[in-house]
Amino acid sequence: MNAAVLAAVSAASRTPDTLTRTCTDNPGTACRLVWDLTHDGNLSRLTEAYLAGPVSVALRILFVLLLAFAIRFVTQRVIKRATGSVGQADGSRGGGNGGGIGRALLPERSGERRRQRAQALQTILGNASSIVIFGLAGVIILGDLGVNLAPILASAGVLGVALGFGAQNLVGDFLAGIAILLEDQYGVGDVINNGTISGTVEAVGLRVTRMRDVNGVVWHIRNGSIQQIGNQSQGWARAVIDFPVPYNQDMSEVRDIMTRVALDMWAEPQWHGVILEEPKVWGVQSLSSSEATWRLVAMTTPPRQYEVERELRERIKAALDEHGITTAPTVVTLASGELPAPAAPAAGTNADDDTDADGDGGRSRGQVS
Repeated sequence: MNAAVLAAVSAASRTPDTLTRTCTDNPGTACRLVWDLTHDGNLSRLTEAYLAGPVSVALRILFVLLLAFAIRFVTQRVIKRATGSVGQADGSRGGGNGGGIGRALLPERSGERRRQRAQALQTILGNASSIVIFGLAGVIILGDLGVNLAPILASAGVLGVALGFGAQNLVGDFLAGIAILLEDQYGVGDVINNGTISGTVEAVGLRVTRMRDVNGVVWHIRNGSIQQIGNQSQGWARAVIDFPVPYNQDMSEVRDIMTRVALDMWAEPQWHGVILEEPKVWGVQSLSSSEATWRLVAMTTPPRQYEVERELRERIKAALDEHGITTAPTVVTLASGELPAPAAPAAGTNADDDTDADGDGGRSRGQVS
């Protein structure tokens, strides 16, 4: 009798397992499903601990990655559209000035320049956006895995400050390279001059610019070290020809010859697309005791101004020779050992008076050497 009573009391004192006791106060879907199917507390707890938790974390990581790729895809599309509009804006700005300046860049060259610049900007902005997006996604995933992010973020901040101080030149080079590309200071194919070196740009990077001078030497210039730059290939160029003629030539005749030669060259089909507007003779640029230097200018497409200058010089020289106008002053040379004949003494003077007994070279006593 006593044993039966004790058994009944013990059975009554035992509380059966419930969903809340088994799967905590906020039961997950997997634990709830197992409990509803089996009503087994041990099996429900095993499912909650070893299946539902890892699967939930894996699903959250997958969601974060999918969201990161989606944001990156949208960002890349926006960047591509923006850089494409920048290239088109550059092209329309180059053709909106009217007249000859609107034809400053040849179509194939301007299109290639815009394509290279748009591609460079797209690459830079795309890489930067990818680093930011996937960096944030990585931080979120580490948090989901239970990693304490405070020491990592603190260490990253200290490391970033140390690298910033230790690599100031490198950071400056990169920032200067980004500014060069964004502002379109120069591009591949441009002829530039930075004060000491002049040449054609072969590559524009974020850190260095590679250019080749007229002698074929390749120069690598850090973008951060560039203080000033002269671009001879943007917009339009000007061919400037300074041509010396003898001082005693008829000025109006020289002007007519130079003007006719320049206009004839401009009218030729192979040069009409290179010379953007009618060449002009500005006039005499300088005078000396033996020659007058005339200046002729012509607006051209860059960088063909040097080709136009050479061709105009040859044609002007040939035209002046046809009219008997020499392009160099006449110089009288004396053979070795010969002296010019002495001039006849003026009337009323004695030739013997011109002889200098003191040997001072025949100068009169009152004449200053």
